[in-house]
Amino acid sequence: MDWVSHALTVLFIINILLALTVVFLERRNVAATWSWLMVLLFIPILGFLLYVMLGQNLSRRKLYKWNQRMQERMQTVISEQREQLMNGTMTYLDPMVNEYRDLIYLNVSSNDAFLTQDNGVHIFTDGISKFSDLLLKIEEAKTHIHMQYYIVKNDALGKRIIQALTRKAEQGVIVRFLYDDIGSRSLKDSFFRDFLKAGGHKAAFFPSRIPYLNYRVNYRNHRKLVIIDGQIAYMGGFNVGNEYLGMDPKFGFWRDTHLRLTGSVVRALQSRFILDWNLASAMPVEVDPCYFPERGERSALQQVPMQIVASGPNEEWPHFVYTFLKMIHMAKKRILLQTPYFIPEESMLNALRIAALSGIDVRIMIPEKADHLFVHWASLYYVGELLRAGVKCYLYDYGFLHAKTIIIDGKVASVGTANFDIRSLRLNFETNALMYHEETAKNLEATFWKDMEGCMELTLEEYEKRSLRIRFLESISKLISPIL
Repeated sequence: MDWVSHALTVLFIINILLALTVVFLERRNVAATWSWLMVLLFIPILGFLLYVMLGQNLSRRKLYKWNQRMQERMQTVISEQREQLMNGTMTYLDPMVNEYRDLIYLNVSSNDAFLTQDNGVHIFTDGISKFSDLLLKIEEAKTHIHMQYYIVKNDALGKRIIQALTRKAEQGVIVRFLYDDIGSRSLKDSFFRDFLKAGGHKAAFFPSRIPYLNYRVNYRNHRKLVIIDGQIAYMGGFNVGNEYLGMDPKFGFWRDTHLRLTGSVVRALQSRFILDWNLASAMPVEVDPCYFPERGERSALQQVPMQIVASGPNEEWPHFVYTFLKMIHMAKKRILLQTPYFIPEESMLNALRIAALSGIDVRIMIPEKADHLFVHWASLYYVGELLRAGVKCYLYDYGFLHAKTIIIDGKVASVGTANFDIRSLRLNFETNALMYHEETAKNLEATFWKDMEGCMELTLEEYEKRSLRIRFLESISKLISPIL
């Protein structure tokens, strides 16, 4: 049949062209390149469709734009801090922070993540306390509420949130609600009906132009931010849904880490929300002083030096790869890492291995229960690679561990939305807070030690006993891990 022959020839040519694109034109790491070549080679028809859906590269696109006045103001601050860090003239409220000058400079120079030192931090580790506090602060809002979540469910918690926002919109408070189109794909227009009637505004990040077909499905806005009156901000791992209150019968208690922040750091998160909103919405936010109010007197509790690090597939540099690598290399005593998904790049795997072989106490905590099986099997594979170097691994079994936390020497910590996996490191839009504060880091360490009570340690002896079936699944998952 000639048409079959012609179709196969055309398909072969398309595959060759795609393969050449992946190898020579796209700016990918080697692992991702080989993964796509394998997909195109072994499943040519489906592989072509997968590449169209998942294989875009946003790294050369200018997605975000500031107005000129805001851009000039930000660049002035960044230039001043870069020069002070280079010259050693930066003034620190806590002299300990100077130990991490190189890490601070890395994120100032490459990520425009300016350092603020007048911040207050409150840590949440369960959904009930986090959302109770959030709902209370929503009721107290006076001027505006900016809310952004990756997953929003139309369930009891989702309805409580949208009803609270609707009441504030009726009172004349400016309310903007941004959600990820893929993460919140189950949301219907009816969810926002009363909210929009009350004067609220909503937008979806990278929405599907054709129902059930989103060619940007691989690039998700994984951020979870709330900014209230430009004075209070929330960020961390919790999404909006009943399961985050521990109501999922499969996972039970949902262990996550979230922050409530005050101080100048709120300005950085406000800027990040506005950038995302203006990319997603046809009604952009005009920069207004009400969104960046002047600060009052700094209290004794507001002395946490912080940087807000943001990354996405549009960026020239993989900021979280560099940040986490730098943190690991700066460790002198211990590294405590919590993540639901552990699929590190080779450089990060080697950094953790070198740290453990150098006598540093490296401990990794991942969930025992899996919400994504292939990711879980890949995580176990990489953990097994580190066990041989002396890294300790703990499987959290009290519920589901969703926290994304790294603590170095009980002095500096990272908390946010970025998992320790290639999706967060390379593909998602993420935001983390770096905190250079011993008391805050010690509090997070105390939580880690407490979490260990709900864990079972995965030793090398136990790992070596896994079945042939699990070994096979780990190997397959490892091969496709760069595109999971």
